Amino acid sequence: MPAARTALSALALAAGLLVAGCGDDEPTGASATGTPTSATPGTSEPPPPTTPSPPPSPGPAPGTTIVTGDSEFGVMLFDGNGQAIYLFDRERPNSPDCYDECAAAWPPVLTDGTPQADGAADSALLGTTQRRDGTVQVTYAGHPLYTYANEGPGEVLCHDVFLNGGWWYVITPEGGPGPV
Repeated sequence: MPAARTALSALALAAGLLVAGCGDDEPTGASATGTPTSATPGTSEPPPPTTPSPPPSPGPAPGTTIVTGDSEFGVMLFDGNGQAIYLFDRERPNSPDCYDECAAAWPPVLTDGTPQADGAADSALLGTTQRRDGTVQVTYAGHPLYTYANEGPGEVLCHDVFLNGGWWYVITPEGGPGPV
């Protein structure tokens, strides 16, 4: 008999919860999400289940942001973390030539999406080029962009320096090397 009483109590509790769930303050015919329901007021029949809508497709991933900032060499480009950006004079337009040990010292500015310009950086001069390993490097006025591994944010230590077989220069918002 105790098992029957427990089952009857559970059934009564479930019925009470069902009735309590229908007693919200929503206007008749609308669910909590504002979508119409098909349950008729006063019936104990719940509305039919709805299939959730898939989340909206994400747009293109935002890419690396290139900003401008003041330095002892005038206004120049920085990445979104404040790292100074350099060009390598021995490279042809859109054709990186800094790999292996060079790239360890001069990490390329990479992106997963379309690069973004901020400040005086010109979005029309931003572009990308594919590196040998398949990664995508940001370019500015055709120059593949690099940072220097031994600099912190806001530091500009390697302008007008000859390393790795060529000259390294900060890059101006106009797309050329900074003053020498």
